[in-house]
Amino acid sequence: MMSWAARFRLRQYVKASLWIIPLIGLLLGAVLAEWAAGVQRAGWLPDDWQYSATTASSVLSSVVGAMVALLGFVVTIGVLVVQQATGTLSPRYMRLWYRDRLQKAVLATFTGTFAYAFSLLRRIESDYVPDLGVTLSGVAVSVSLVLLLIYLNRFTHNLRPVAIADLVGRLGEKVLVRATERVHRSSARDEASPAPAGPVTPIRSERGGVIQAFDAAGLIATAVRHDCVLVLAHQVGDFVPPGTTLVEAHGSARAPDPRRVTGLVALGTERTIEQDPAFALRILVDIAIRALSPAVNDPTTAVQVLNHIDTFLHVVGGARLRGRYVLADGEGRPRLVVPGRGWEDYLQLGVTEIREYGATSLQVCRRLRALLDDLLETQPAERLPAVRAELALLEESVRRAFTDPARRAGARTADRQGIGGGRRPGAGPSPRRRRPSRG
Repeated sequence: MMSWAARFRLRQYVKASLWIIPLIGLLLGAVLAEWAAGVQRAGWLPDDWQYSATTASSVLSSVVGAMVALLGFVVTIGVLVVQQATGTLSPRYMRLWYRDRLQKAVLATFTGTFAYAFSLLRRIESDYVPDLGVTLSGVAVSVSLVLLLIYLNRFTHNLRPVAIADLVGRLGEKVLVRATERVHRSSARDEASPAPAGPVTPIRSERGGVIQAFDAAGLIATAVRHDCVLVLAHQVGDFVPPGTTLVEAHGSARAPDPRRVTGLVALGTERTIEQDPAFALRILVDIAIRALSPAVNDPTTAVQVLNHIDTFLHVVGGARLRGRYVLADGEGRPRLVVPGRGWEDYLQLGVTEIREYGATSLQVCRRLRALLDDLLETQPAERLPAVRAELALLEESVRRAFTDPARRAGARTADRQGIGGGRRPGAGPSPRRRRPSRG
């Protein structure tokens, strides 16, 4: 049987594939053409739905040529997206763009209409014309054009860095909230010492790769079967070299089958967001620092992305984060230990590189100050030391980058707009209603 990890990789491939759905559309178009020809022979069509052989051939030939041209147009747009993503956005965003359902629907409609028209075209004879099929080909062309206009509208509006940041941020927030809620529902009651006494058997990875996801239910069932506790040695998103310990089995005299255990942890070439919300934050930071590069030099885009990072960090602040999560079986006994990311990890990821690359940008420094001031106001006391540490690092960065006292004072001003927000140095964070914590 195919392992869980292999099925996960297959699902990832299908989601990112740009040819599977269009191929299905191609096959459906040919099948629909056969159906239309069969209905034509039933003889119940209205008399005014009739075409001459010459007219039908011209119409269907035009449809075939138009669909080929539109497919080339969409492919050209795809090349432009790749160029823009690698030039001004983050190459990591391409993994999400490949999964766009509207794009696949457009390609499937075009290929389906092409196959439909071509299949009907070869059926036209001097004494037989598929009149219903020719009429439906016009309907298919109309649907294709409407989808093309919707696709172009989405392409022109949603390829802006701020629109992509909004999409990625919302996706990461959704994954974070869902994952933390699911983990806390299955957490063990006693997490003090989940690993029982006994031998510790390392289970090593046969291949290298980034941990993309793991099957928690499968690992727990394996631990119950062997009466042990499985400890995932690396967190999701880490790269694991070949031969490195992937999972540790604690307290079992007979260790689980290594291939079965490693088959429950999916390794791939790059990170995914499915179980790794920090990867969404990684993409946001990449877009911001790309905008701050000398080749682009667009600090305003970095400030706009910081708005979404601000929102993401507040969602993280409302989640119940732990350094490790202990998951239990149906009887409440600890069976699986998974390393987690703490508040400091998310905070450093969200602000460190932007602070370093935007140290000389007045509006980036001001927006970062406002972000950290907001976190000081909204986060619980145990998370404030990390925020204050980042504020101290920002203060030191401003001190080094701005030698003129007036410009230094301006850079120390918290401003949610970067420049133009009307905040004064030393005024402190503006009043803001505390967000209710999640969970």
